[in-house]
Amino acid sequence: MSTSATTFIPEPGHAAMEHGHHEHKQSFFSKYIWSLDHKMIGLQYLWTSFFFLLIGGLLAMGIRFQLAYPGMQVPLIGALLPSTIAVDGVILPGGYNMLFTMHATVMVFLVVMPLLIGGFGNYLIPLKIGAGDMAFPTLNAMSYWLYVLSGIIILASFFVDGGAAQSGWTAYAPLSSTPAYMNNTQIGQSLWCVGLFVNGLSSIAGATNYITTITNMRAPGMTMFRLPLSVWALFLTAWLLILAVPVLSAAAAMLFADLNFGTTFFAAQGGQPLLWQHLFWFFGHPEVYIMILPAMGLVSEILPVFARKPIFGYKAMVWAMVAIGFLGFVVWGHHMFVSGMNLTLGAAFSVSTMIIAVPSAIKTFNWMGTVWRGSIEFTTPMLFALAFVSMFVIGGLSGIFMASTPVDLFVHNSYFIVAHIHYVLFGGSLFGAFAAIYFWYPKMFGRMMNETWGKIHFYATFIFFNLTFFPMHNLGLGGMMRRIADPTVYEHLRALQPINIFVSWAAFGMGLATFIFLWNFIWSLRHGKLAGKNPWNATTLEWTVPSPPGHGNFEQTPTVYNGPYEYSVPGMEKDFLPQNEKAPEGARLEVH
Repeated sequence: MSTSATTFIPEPGHAAMEHGHHEHKQSFFSKYIWSLDHKMIGLQYLWTSFFFLLIGGLLAMGIRFQLAYPGMQVPLIGALLPSTIAVDGVILPGGYNMLFTMHATVMVFLVVMPLLIGGFGNYLIPLKIGAGDMAFPTLNAMSYWLYVLSGIIILASFFVDGGAAQSGWTAYAPLSSTPAYMNNTQIGQSLWCVGLFVNGLSSIAGATNYITTITNMRAPGMTMFRLPLSVWALFLTAWLLILAVPVLSAAAAMLFADLNFGTTFFAAQGGQPLLWQHLFWFFGHPEVYIMILPAMGLVSEILPVFARKPIFGYKAMVWAMVAIGFLGFVVWGHHMFVSGMNLTLGAAFSVSTMIIAVPSAIKTFNWMGTVWRGSIEFTTPMLFALAFVSMFVIGGLSGIFMASTPVDLFVHNSYFIVAHIHYVLFGGSLFGAFAAIYFWYPKMFGRMMNETWGKIHFYATFIFFNLTFFPMHNLGLGGMMRRIADPTVYEHLRALQPINIFVSWAAFGMGLATFIFLWNFIWSLRHGKLAGKNPWNATTLEWTVPSPPGHGNFEQTPTVYNGPYEYSVPGMEKDFLPQNEKAPEGARLEVH
């Protein structure tokens, strides 16, 4: 039990839990725009990340069209593209560079992180730990608006002189640090730096709030080892953000200074271009786990519900996440095997990268143990959760290849890498996000999403995802490098062009499948089946309050008696035991 839960003093305006569901009249602006309620802020993150998901997806469609049909007019929307990207609907070489740079930037910093951490973190953490709100509601709202501001700054770069950044989302120096690297202008790259700096402030503010809330505001009886795994994952992710994001923010500020004030931190003339790579990847590899750990936690919530079994190896799962977070900071050098680093140092990074596969494998086998011989119900969230596990395994196995220096020297910066990262971040993070959206939608909106359309969305996404990204392994092994606008100009790649065309059409199908999801999401707001408190017969605290929860979340502060995954408990009539209910005499509970 958290002994500090009774001594924590919230900031003014904090929703005291004892106020329960009393009427709290607010104007439209204070309720939906400048809200201090963690649930509304979570929904703001959710809707805003959907908008950026559409932007990032459209950028990806532009990339795939150019690679399949280089030099042709982009149909339908080609004339609407900014002149910095396309002229008369034909994508320019520099415009193609903008597409892949901004696609990755948008998806990483404006979609996956805000959706998983900002959206689900804000909405679920207080509900799951028995709190009335976040520790610092005003800071919470500021974190969201800083995120919005960062998105505006990043997207605005498409419309400035010279266009958006063209140096890839990794922004390697000296390409990114030379003021005249493109059309004698550095405005787009400078806006990229400013946008990431503001985005970093948002992440740090949110992480501080999460750590404080989870540490100090847990309900009586909610010990650390009674926390749901999703809360553990978000708690550890918050620590990774606190430790990693300031490094990227400092690097972005230094790059901005190189571009605008004549400094030479990374510039080729007197600077250290490799210093940028070290700083970026010291952030960049923990960033991979910042995006995948929340998805791991959310999936770990869903699998026990629809297997009707306790999670297999709860404490092993927790310590595996701790190990992943720690080891994530000592593997960044595997992104730099081709930079000419000392072979002994490269071997050290190779070993540490292979070691980090161990805790990931522990989690995978524990997920398999959870569903093994369970009474599985193949709902839409369960299908996406199972797909998350299988796609993450494929991405993890391809990552082991790249941990080996001799193999990485061959496939580095090829489409093999593109396949790997998308299996981890789309097949992993976004599949986990889809599972979570379908699962917690009834709690957020009081209605169920349509199950038939949900399964159509799943099967279409799953099939087209694999048709898109699995052949990219073959493209990479065949010699196709990343970030080339026209593969047909290279004689050795012309034989691979049919695969490029196939991949592009599969990507278009995957993009269309996303519109099925968005239609289902919006349609269900008005027409979905009413959900009730606990449509899934789940055990964690958020399922003990109305859907959606009222102001302050709980009528009274709950008391926690059990772990979060008491399903099919021997000695009980019903097959689940909520955390705030005492077990009947003779029931045999899981030991946490």
